[in-house]
Order: sequence, then C-alpha cells, then structure tokens
Amino acid sequence: MDALLSPAQLLGYAAFVFGVACFAQTDDRRFKLFMAAECAAYIGHFWLLGQPTAVASTTVSLLRSLASLKARSAALGLGFMALSAGLGLWLMQGWLSLLPIAASCIGTFALFFLQGLRMRALMLVGTLLWLLNNLLVGSIGGTALEAVLAATNAHTIWRLWRSR
Repeated sequence: MDALLSPAQLLGYAAFVFGVACFAQTDDRRFKLFMAAECAAYIGHFWLLGQPTAVASTTVSLLRSLASLKARSAALGLGFMALSAGLGLWLMQGWLSLLPIAASCIGTFALFFLQGLRMRALMLVGTLLWLLNNLLVGSIGGTALEAVLAATNAHTIWRLWRSR
C-alpha cells in the first residue's frame, strides 16, 4: 500500500489529472497549457522513479509546450526535436530509453507542425509510446494516465472529426 501512495506515485496521479484535462480540450491553447502542467508533474514523478531519460524528455516536452504557445516556427520545432534526441541519447540506459525519446520527438512535431485533428492524431501515437514506457518502468499513475489519455484523445479526435 505504501508504494501506491509514495511521492513518486502521487506525482504520477497529479500528472494523470492534468493529462486528462489536456486531452479533453478542443482549444489548442488550453490543450498546450494543460500539457505543460502534466509535464511539470511528470518530471518529478520520473525523477523519483530513477528514469533520467524520461525526465529529460518530459522537461523538453514542458519547454516545447510553453514555447509552442508563442511561436510555431519550423526551426524552433526542429531545435526541440534535436534537443530531445540529443539529451535522450546522452542519458540512454538501454532500449527502453528509446520510448520517451521517440514520444517526445513525435509530440514536438505534432505541436509545431500540425494543429487540430492532425495534431491530436499524432499525439495519440506519442501517448501509446508513453503507455508502453510506463508499463515497463512500473509507473502506476503514468500507466493509468496514458491509457485514459489514449481513450480521451481518441474521443476528442472523433468529436473534432464529426464537427467537420
């Protein structure tokens, strides 16, 4: 029972709440603000779980979410993708480290180069990579979060597609 209420898992649960709110948004700006809050909670969560590649990827994701609110230039997007890949490869601890690196790069591409339905569809791919990562590293809140995010995002994608 202690493991379920550890500081690491509590931060995972906080990320869960922010993440569900994020992917329920149909407004791109609110989507990015809630994503930044989710990332902030995830940074502490993965740090306490001893996952440096996930910490680095999530830190870059936090910064890119905030930056994408102000600018959407290709150079900035490519810079964040290079930063994600570079930090991830530097901190890499085995093949499992590739999951957060790929998820971060995919999310960055989605936020800087796409919008609306297409952005959310590509974010769904990143969500599925995070789901696999979280299952494998023992993140209770993170696994629940990514599973619910996948369902919530799929529902939001359907709502956006239907409203077209």
